[in-house]
Amino acid sequence: MSRLHHHHLLQLMCSLLISAELVSGTTGGDDMAVLIQLKAFLRAHNQINRGAYDGWPEASPSPCGSWRGVGCDADGRVSSLDLSSSSISGPLFGNFSGLSGLVRLDLSDNSIAGELPADLDRCVGLQHLNLSYNLISGALGVPSLTKLRTLDVSRNRLEGEVVVVSGNFNFLGACDDLVVLNVSGNSLGGDIAGLLGNCPRLRYVDLSMNGFTGRVTQGIASLAQFSAAENRLSGTVPPGVFPERCGLQSLDLSGNRLSGSFPDSVSNCPGLTYLSLSGNGFGGQIPAGVGAIPGLETLILGSNSFDREMPLSLTNCTALRYLDISGNGFGGEVQGLFAKLESLTHLILHSNSYTGGIVSSGILGLPKLAMLDLSLNRFSGKLPTEVTSMASIKYLVLAENTFSGQIPAAYGQIAQLQVLDLSYNNLTGGIPADVGSLSSLLVLMLAGNQLSGEIPKEIGNCTSLLWLNLAANRLSGQIPPEIAGVGRDPSPTFARNQKDAAELEIGTGKCPSVVRWIPLGYPGFNYVESEMSWKDCRSLEDRILKGYGIVTPPSVQPCIILGYVRLSGNLLSGQIPPMVSAMRNFNLLILDENLLSGVLPSEISQMSLVALNVSRNMISGEIPTEIGRMVLLETLDLSFNNFSDQLPSSLNQLYKLSKFNVSYNPLLSGNVPSTGQLSTFNEQSFLGNPLLSLHFANYGPRSESNNEDASTQGTAKGPVREEITVLVISFVVFFFATVAIREHDSFMYVYYTIKCRHDSTKIYAEL
Repeated sequence: MSRLHHHHLLQLMCSLLISAELVSGTTGGDDMAVLIQLKAFLRAHNQINRGAYDGWPEASPSPCGSWRGVGCDADGRVSSLDLSSSSISGPLFGNFSGLSGLVRLDLSDNSIAGELPADLDRCVGLQHLNLSYNLISGALGVPSLTKLRTLDVSRNRLEGEVVVVSGNFNFLGACDDLVVLNVSGNSLGGDIAGLLGNCPRLRYVDLSMNGFTGRVTQGIASLAQFSAAENRLSGTVPPGVFPERCGLQSLDLSGNRLSGSFPDSVSNCPGLTYLSLSGNGFGGQIPAGVGAIPGLETLILGSNSFDREMPLSLTNCTALRYLDISGNGFGGEVQGLFAKLESLTHLILHSNSYTGGIVSSGILGLPKLAMLDLSLNRFSGKLPTEVTSMASIKYLVLAENTFSGQIPAAYGQIAQLQVLDLSYNNLTGGIPADVGSLSSLLVLMLAGNQLSGEIPKEIGNCTSLLWLNLAANRLSGQIPPEIAGVGRDPSPTFARNQKDAAELEIGTGKCPSVVRWIPLGYPGFNYVESEMSWKDCRSLEDRILKGYGIVTPPSVQPCIILGYVRLSGNLLSGQIPPMVSAMRNFNLLILDENLLSGVLPSEISQMSLVALNVSRNMISGEIPTEIGRMVLLETLDLSFNNFSDQLPSSLNQLYKLSKFNVSYNPLLSGNVPSTGQLSTFNEQSFLGNPLLSLHFANYGPRSESNNEDASTQGTAKGPVREEITVLVISFVVFFFATVAIREHDSFMYVYYTIKCRHDSTKIYAEL
């Protein structure tokens, strides 16, 4: 029996060895079969703009080392798969579990939609899962993924409540190994009390931009980073939240409903480098304990109700680089303690009640200061020329104060300047020609002042300038042909900014600077204010200044808006220079409410415009047929001009056109097409055009077929001609009357614009 027993045991061992060899020999082949299946699946759901997977060579013996995004372990099994930013759309692949050795899966930054398939929960070996920046919806549930160390499902459409059941998250079977949890930017909810403290290794948690409720609890002290920004947290923050040996390095509670005083015990977190409390209801003094955190680099306290004085202990924060106290009750003279923070690169004081102290405080002597935002205060007098000695200043925002006098020519000497926003003040005189020396300038905002004279031709030397707003002034003369050089090559400036790994983070809250910069109501910009979140706000300006543009929501065909020119509400005259055709980096051209005349140059069609507005001018002649080639146009406003002849049929080729207006061009004639794109607009787009026939709207002069008696047509011609003559004369009289009062209207436009902005700021402060 013993010999027979040994024989059977030997057979069993041999069988096991053979099985193990077969498994090890076929695993790589099985993985390759799954990857080929994945490639076919992705190709079927993505007909264009395919990612790296499209180049996987199926003829290769193994995917290890030669297939982009595929990583293997020492045994040749696929252990990692990185298909991030691969233009993937459609549902999630349903056989990732076929890759039995998969440890890391990254599908971030795609357009994957639908709910999480059950197959994902069968990938039991996964340690790192990143599905961020997709369109995944439904509930978050991966209860079998008990080995996860990092889970990032941020910026999706997940919903439901997150609660703790038996010591674990309800969406996760076990969190013993979980270190990183990021569920930000979804529609998740639940009380955060009890969510923290049950996962022993958890160090990095981001719950921001969801609907979580409850109070801030003591569990955050065991974390290195915690963000619950833009939720519905309420109540006070008790001192016990920050016990001794608090390990926090980054804390973001912005955009909630927290109130009361912020505790001094925050000083128990000596490793804290980032603290953001903006957009809450905190009041009283800024805690002096902040000054006991020597390594603090970023302090954002905007949009609260903190007292007028900053604590002197803040001068101990020698590492502080970014300070934002905007939207509080600070006022009077700018405090001198700011000048002692010599590491500051960003100082944000907008939306307060400061009246003076810009020079006397010493802030203009800060050696590293790159961003200074003093907008929406009560500063007056002349613009400070001392800013020209600031060696590092790049972003100077002095808008919405009551500065007066001329723009100093010396501002043209700030060679590194990228943003100059002096809009909505009481500035007079001309735009200095020295502005042409600012070759790194990306944003120039001078709207809403009383500037006069001509636009200097030297502005064409601003080759980086992409956002130009000179609206609501008294500028006159012709648009200089040299303007064609504006924004010709911003790439060197963008390249320098992109080398800065950290976000520029210009502003918090609703980003008043961005709201001021963007032309609301125009394609690509009209969604920004309503959709802008606190975090989006801080990253949006960073995108702008690094050249990544503004991307429309996923529901709209992606379109990056590069730049715009806005010269509305001035006294500019003459013809639009044909050379604007060279402005290929601009998508919006807004020239309404001026005295422009002559014909609309056909060369304008060479611009990549999504919006063209030349309304309320004196432009005449035919509407150029070439406009029909501007296939990106979504807004076209030619109203209140002297255009004549028929509407070119080529306009029917503008399939993206959603706003169209040719009203009050009394010399336009012919029929509005009853089919095609133009037929989608109602009579409001064609008002005041007596010679224009709108068959589809039963509007305008009757056609011959509608006349009661054809025999009366001959006798009716005289009265009809007389009516047309009267209408044309009336229009001319009306037009010149408009010109006569234009200067008055321009002044009133500025007044009401400033008043409206002041009122909206007041309302926002009350909210």
